[in-house]
Amino acid sequence: MPDAPATPVLFDRGLLRARLSRAEKLGPATFLLDHAADEAAERLAAVNRDFASGIDLATPGAALRATLDARGQRLRPVAIADVDREPLPLAPNSIDLAVSLLALQFVNDLPGVLAQVRRALRPDGLLLAAMIGGDTLTELRQCFAAAEAEVEGGASPHVSPFADLRDAGGLLQRAGFALPVTDVERLLVRYDNAFALMRDLRRMGATNVLTERRKGMMRRATLLRMAQIYGERFSDADGRIRATFDIVWLLGWSPHPDQPKPLRPGSAKLSLEDAVKRRGK
Repeated sequence: MPDAPATPVLFDRGLLRARLSRAEKLGPATFLLDHAADEAAERLAAVNRDFASGIDLATPGAALRATLDARGQRLRPVAIADVDREPLPLAPNSIDLAVSLLALQFVNDLPGVLAQVRRALRPDGLLLAAMIGGDTLTELRQCFAAAEAEVEGGASPHVSPFADLRDAGGLLQRAGFALPVTDVERLLVRYDNAFALMRDLRRMGATNVLTERRKGMMRRATLLRMAQIYGERFSDADGRIRATFDIVWLLGWSPHPDQPKPLRPGSAKLSLEDAVKRRGK
C-alpha cells in the first residue's frame, strides 16, 4: 500500500515555545486564558460525576489547573512535543478526563493528537477543549493584507488559519468520539490602537508562528498604514478599535455501551451545555 500523505507542517512549534517563554518574561496577558479556565470549570461543574484521573493537555500557564484544583478536580500537565506527530505520553484507557485550553489551534497533526487522547480515555471518559478559531483577528488579517497590497504590491500571511465550528465537529467524529458537540463563543476586545493589540498578542505568545511566515522585518510604512486602515475600518465612536476573538469549544465522550445513540443526521438539537448535563445524569 502507498504511504499515507505526510501531515503538512503549518506551525513552527519550536518557535511557539520560544514565543510563550518570551510572553512569560514580558508579563503574560492572560485574560483569554483566565476566561476560558472559568468557563471550563463551569462546564465541568454541570457534569454530576467525579473524574479520578485527569490531564491538562498543553494549556499555556497554570490558570486551568489552579482554577480546577480550587474546585477539587486535579489535572496532570501533559505537553505536546514540538514535533507534534510524536506520541503523547499516555497509556491506552488510562485517564477519565482531558482538558485543553487555547493550545490545539497550533497543532500540525490535530486529528492524530485527538485520536491519541481518545485512545487514552477510559470508556465514558470526557474530552473538553477550547481552541482559538472562527473569525479570530479577522480585522487584523484584513488590515495587514490591505496595507501590504497598497505599500508593497503583495501580501503574506500574518495571522494563523483557524478552524471553524464545522471543522471542529468533524475532527471529533474522525477521532472516534461519541456524542460530539461544538459551540463558539465570541469576545470583542477593544484597544486604543492596532499597536496596543499587537503588544497584547506578544504577551499572549500568540504572534505569527506559521512556517510560511514572512521572515524579514516588515516595513515601517506598511505597519503604519496597517494601523491607519484598522482605525478607519474598525474603530468605535470613541476612536478605540475592536478585535474579535472566537473560542471554539469541543466536547466528546469516549464510547460506552450505555451512552445515548446518536440521532439521524440533521436532527440534533443539543447544545454543549445540554450534552454535558445529560451525560452527568
